[in-house]
Amino acid sequence: MCGVRTLILAGLICWLPYVASAAELEPESINSAELSADIPDDSNIHAVTIKAQVLLDRAGFSPGEIDGKLGQNAKKALRAFAEINNISFNSILTGEVWAKLKETASAPVLTTYKISAEDVKGPFTSRIPTKMEDMKDLPALNYRNPQEAIAEKFHMSEELLKALNPKTRLDQIGQTITVAAVISRKLEPVVRIEVDKTQQTVKAYAKSGALAAFYPASIGSEEKPTPSGTLKVVVVRPHPTYRYNPDYKFKGVRSKLAFTIKPGPNNPVGSVWIELSGDGYGIHGTPEPAKVSKTESHGCVRLTNWDAQNLGAAVKRGVPVKFVGDT
Repeated sequence: MCGVRTLILAGLICWLPYVASAAELEPESINSAELSADIPDDSNIHAVTIKAQVLLDRAGFSPGEIDGKLGQNAKKALRAFAEINNISFNSILTGEVWAKLKETASAPVLTTYKISAEDVKGPFTSRIPTKMEDMKDLPALNYRNPQEAIAEKFHMSEELLKALNPKTRLDQIGQTITVAAVISRKLEPVVRIEVDKTQQTVKAYAKSGALAAFYPASIGSEEKPTPSGTLKVVVVRPHPTYRYNPDYKFKGVRSKLAFTIKPGPNNPVGSVWIELSGDGYGIHGTPEPAKVSKTESHGCVRLTNWDAQNLGAAVKRGVPVKFVGDT
């Protein structure tokens, strides 16, 4: 469904693409945004979608990166939220879902943040090769620049961060910027994880049986398909290195020798590695949050870095990870 505005000319109804104006992207407009006839879509930043994504993120239904667009990850989160609340959902943000989501709004969805010396000091890795073989000689795979680091800190796309701060330098200490008012949400201990290979989602469950968290995910590849059945968490490794096994013969990797890539948020497995009992399988972060659930993984389960960190902090050795559905 595309975002639309209705225009009546000479008795004819015309449907025009919705494009948010500068005024509609002011913090006050987004914090007070209400669902209307302007239906949010997946190609344009929309005030209502920004608000919905932040509220979903706070509630434990990750929309992936907060980008202001009603794409497939936002829809997955909305569907999971609707299911928990016994509300029907068919890919359009309805008044009933919106009203229930607004009940979770305890604070404005946008806030201000002052760029600190820590944000801009680095170290940064300004140029990161696209090929894995070329990454192995780098001392670390850090953020490329302060903008990328700040966007990830607040679970945002860089595009949205720039759209909310069009005249502000994002690498200058002391600048006050507008960001998503995400909340550091510590999960209660997770005792069971379900990976849906068809839907490309991950659900984490608490001891009570309640859903503790929901995440969109990239799952499986032709070279190394995601497993079936149940594996178990072996260990959680923050700031992991990545060791390439040439037996996997990943697309685009020509090396016939094993090699290791140093840690960093732009490492192929991101900032967290949740190792599973299957050989070479894990749940991990990613250097490209915008591609989560939109491109295949290398056989593992790929989340945004912040979602992987959130899940990794709540699991321990032995937690079962059940794979359901088909890739």
